[in-house]
Amino acid sequence: MDIKKIKAIVDMIKESGIAELEITEGEEKLRVTCVNQNQPQAVHYAPAPMQVNIPAPAVATTQAPTETAAVPSISAGVTIDSPMVGTFYRSSSPTSAAFVDVGQEVKVGQVLCIIEAMKLMNQIEADKAGVIKEILVKDGSPVEYGQPLFVIA
Repeated sequence: MDIKKIKAIVDMIKESGIAELEITEGEEKLRVTCVNQNQPQAVHYAPAPMQVNIPAPAVATTQAPTETAAVPSISAGVTIDSPMVGTFYRSSSPTSAAFVDVGQEVKVGQVLCIIEAMKLMNQIEADKAGVIKEILVKDGSPVEYGQPLFVIA
């Protein structure tokens, strides 16, 4: 296209108020987009998150002080944590024996369990040697990243 022709098209667009025009002549293509300086531009924003302070409700306890909730005692050893989100399995199939049991000695690199994530079975290996003191997750339960799975001492 000729530069004079392009200038004439641009002038026509400015006068007409058209925002965008595309012209094709054979293999040549011209696309002109005009921004009106007097017209306010659309501004997209996300509102800032609101901070809400909710007071903690007063709870009357009916348990004796000697009772404790069913929280695993992780302080007895070192934990092996989940490296991913998925479903925890103690064995390779429902009919197979568990990879490890409480009281069993494990070596570094030994398979402890499987975590299924997105239809992939990921073997979780011991990164420490020791004896399995506690299994903190029930077979078939969902696990989160960083969730303790085993206690090894």
